[in-house]
Amino acid sequence: MPEIPKDLLEQLCRLVKQLREESADFGEHHEDAQQWYNRGYANGMLRGLQRVLTQDCPCEQTLDDDMLLQGHEVMAWGKAYRHGEQMGEQETYEICRVK
Repeated sequence: MPEIPKDLLEQLCRLVKQLREESADFGEHHEDAQQWYNRGYANGMLRGLQRVLTQDCPCEQTLDDDMLLQGHEVMAWGKAYRHGEQMGEQETYEICRVK
C-alpha cells in the first residue's frame, strides 16, 4: 500500500466534501448536468481512494448508492454523473500513485 502524504489526503477529502455539499440535491436538478458530474466526480474520488488506501470509507464518506442512478443511466445527466465518476476515480488514483 503506497503512503499518501497526509496533507494530500486532507486536501482530497476536503474536495470530496465540498463537491458533495455543493451537489447535495443533484437528484432534483436534471437540468443541471454539472451538479451530476460533480457528484459523480466526488464518488469517483472516493473509489480511487478506496483502491489506493484499501479502505471502505476513505474521508469518512461512503459511496453513493447505485440506486440513485436507477432510471437515469441513459439520460444526459446520468451520463454526466458516470463520466464524472470515471474521471474522479482515474485522476485521484493517478495523483495518489505518483506521490
